Amino acid sequence: MKCIICDSKVEYFFSKIYDKYPFKEMMKHIGEVDYYKCSNCGFTISKTHQELDNKKFEKLNYDFHHYLENCETDVNQPPYLEQSMMINVLLKNQILEDDMLDYAGGYGTLSKSLKKYFDISLPVYDPYVQSDDFSNYVEKKDLKTYKTVVTSALFEHILTREGFDEINALVDANGGGSLIIHTVICENIPKNPDWFYIEPPVHTTFHTNKSMSILMKQWGYEASIYCLSAKSWILLKEASQEIKEKVENINKEFQTEYLIYKEGFVDYWKGF
Repeated sequence: MKCIICDSKVEYFFSKIYDKYPFKEMMKHIGEVDYYKCSNCGFTISKTHQELDNKKFEKLNYDFHHYLENCETDVNQPPYLEQSMMINVLLKNQILEDDMLDYAGGYGTLSKSLKKYFDISLPVYDPYVQSDDFSNYVEKKDLKTYKTVVTSALFEHILTREGFDEINALVDANGGGSLIIHTVICENIPKNPDWFYIEPPVHTTFHTNKSMSILMKQWGYEASIYCLSAKSWILLKEASQEIKEKVENINKEFQTEYLIYKEGFVDYWKGF
């Protein structure tokens, strides 16, 4: 078995049994989950989920997200308000362009927040989820390339390299496109079945600083920005002294390190 990021050898890491409600019910037809880790870049993947047929995996995702939308839960959700503020700040400072798409944006939570509080339109494409009370969806046939593609709580769900590449292919490579990623990216994936980020049974792939650095280079991104409050990275097709200075000015304006700019990947999380 080869790593879908760097093509190095992937080895058995640990296993987990989902034995707590409600995930016990969702996983009862799947059973124990085996995780494998890349010997080079540390990228970790659920081999069990990877081997599921599409119908089982789609049902698991539907059951999980339907549960989130209809129940009170302590499952860690994306910081939608902070993400909305970040996108607004980046647009106002012309670091992002407003030709945007929220890829796999679900029920449009981020899009609704941006429209209501900042009057920013963020069209949503989702291959599985649509809501009758939300009209800002893009059909698959109408997809094009965009200056900015947003992914929120998505990268931990994708099981194939083709799935990752499909997202990147939507970013306009001409004139400085950008890809926004909200996920957990750390130095090392803990060898711990109780780690908070594998509590949701649909979280199946886990990225390290090294694996994400490799991936962004493969995709042709030169620099990145990290926003701590939004827990989001912005990958930039072009490194730019102008963008670096804009980030510095934003931080001076807010009198805090709101954004971090770096050529290459911002490897912010080192402690775990």
